[in-house]
Amino acid sequence: MIESLVIALAQINPVVGDLDGNLRRIRQARATAAAGGAALAVYPELTVSGYPPEDLVLKAAFLDAVEAAVESLAADTADGGPALLVGAPWRVDGVCRNAVLLLDHGRVAATRLKHHLPNYGVFDEVRVFTPGPAPAPIPFRGLRLGVMVCEDMWHSDVADTLASAGADMLVVPNGSPYEEDKAGARLVHARARVAETGRPLLYVNQVGGQDELVFDGASFILDRRGEAVLRLPAWQEDVALSHWRRGEDGWTAAGPLAPAAGPVEGSIYQALMLGLRDYVGKNGFPGVVLGLSGGIDSALAAALAADALGPGKVWCVMMPSPYTSAESLEDAAGVAALLGCRLDTIGIEPAMSAFAGMLAPAFAGREADITEENLQSRARGMTLMALSNKFGPMVLSTGNKSEMSAGYATLYGDMCGGFAVLKDVYKTQVFALCRWRNAHRPAGGLGPAGAVMPERVITKPPSAELKPNQTDQDTLPPYEVLDGILSCLIEGELSVEDTVERGYDEATVRRVWRMLDRAEYKRRQAPPGVKITGRSFGRDRRYPITNGFTRSV
Repeated sequence: MIESLVIALAQINPVVGDLDGNLRRIRQARATAAAGGAALAVYPELTVSGYPPEDLVLKAAFLDAVEAAVESLAADTADGGPALLVGAPWRVDGVCRNAVLLLDHGRVAATRLKHHLPNYGVFDEVRVFTPGPAPAPIPFRGLRLGVMVCEDMWHSDVADTLASAGADMLVVPNGSPYEEDKAGARLVHARARVAETGRPLLYVNQVGGQDELVFDGASFILDRRGEAVLRLPAWQEDVALSHWRRGEDGWTAAGPLAPAAGPVEGSIYQALMLGLRDYVGKNGFPGVVLGLSGGIDSALAAALAADALGPGKVWCVMMPSPYTSAESLEDAAGVAALLGCRLDTIGIEPAMSAFAGMLAPAFAGREADITEENLQSRARGMTLMALSNKFGPMVLSTGNKSEMSAGYATLYGDMCGGFAVLKDVYKTQVFALCRWRNAHRPAGGLGPAGAVMPERVITKPPSAELKPNQTDQDTLPPYEVLDGILSCLIEGELSVEDTVERGYDEATVRRVWRMLDRAEYKRRQAPPGVKITGRSFGRDRRYPITNGFTRSV
């Protein structure tokens, strides 16, 4: 009977649909595991295809290619090196399943299927997969591996079934996206499964960005008491070796223990940085171009881009109008200089004059209003899109969640772009992230150390500068009030009355609720952006645009 073995945790960054690239990543991790004497390498959920594959798995040609890729990987294991526990979409009994496959001795030695398919928030696996039965343990080198896939860990029945069938340990391949305090929620469920079964638990999560989702990695092993005995770093690929020994009370593990996550601002910044880096890189853009206004949102977006891609891939453009203050010009130049990014200035007054003349006959007898303000924003959007078309960088949108919630944004203007890195970040969080970045250089960041924006960018009143002496608070409640109300209405799904009971003025709550409701059509046309909250706009929150339900209770 085997008394010890080494298991590698392969925390890698797959690309959805890039089967050849994913095989290279899997094989590179296997080589590292082999060099460390591992008998088994465990990978995240659906590693072969990338996660989430969405409707790709409805294509028979894609599933055929996945099966060929798995057979190729399985053949590798005939060399006597580590076996592989990999995830893949897999046809069983004529239907597609979310499967984990043990590849050993040159073949697919065992198959286990995800039992609980998530069907909430950003997850709709019920749409594309068929659930499998409650799994049995997988025999491996004298052990019985209790494999349960991601969502299966969030329910007690699968772990109980595996323990009752004699599993020695629980092994959990994951594709678990980042949210604020998601790591805490994972630990709660993992520790519950350990407490219920008395088995140690090995948890492997993927890392990297995929459209709106970003995965933080942070894989771990818990002993039978629920204490972490191995922890991988968040936000980076890694292969860690865990050393297991059989004792009188069962199997115990030891391995590297990376530091736990620090302040929430650092984690959010890393999530935004990695999500942007992978969206740009995985989609083949040479860099980004963005409007740098001298305000706080564009300063943070530029800092994130410089840290994610390197300053040389960030093109900042100042687009002043007659209403742009000298302070804004100075602050935009200060941000670009501190970051080391290119900054060009393209004034929009000629476009404003052209539109004014072109529309004068149609607008005759009408006073100037928000229409003319929006034309300024759209002139800037058109300018950035022209630069993108001519030179190739992706337009990076700079709007935040507070603005998108209230509709304080211009369609085809400041909303245009390929990616909205601050889409799920409230304005109050923008301030906190800017202060955090001025005091810290993020691990893995490619931007400069030290402060990356002048203090005045953070402290001056926010303004769109579309008319004289304008500030955001002319239109919106103070951001600390607005964000608190929005959090109640969006993340909490509270009624107006329940929100008022939290201490907010009823008239203000009703006003914010109406703005939130009316702006749905704008949000549906917004670019994707990194999800960091439990209720992001997009797949996470799906309200009809045409909506006659007007009760706020």
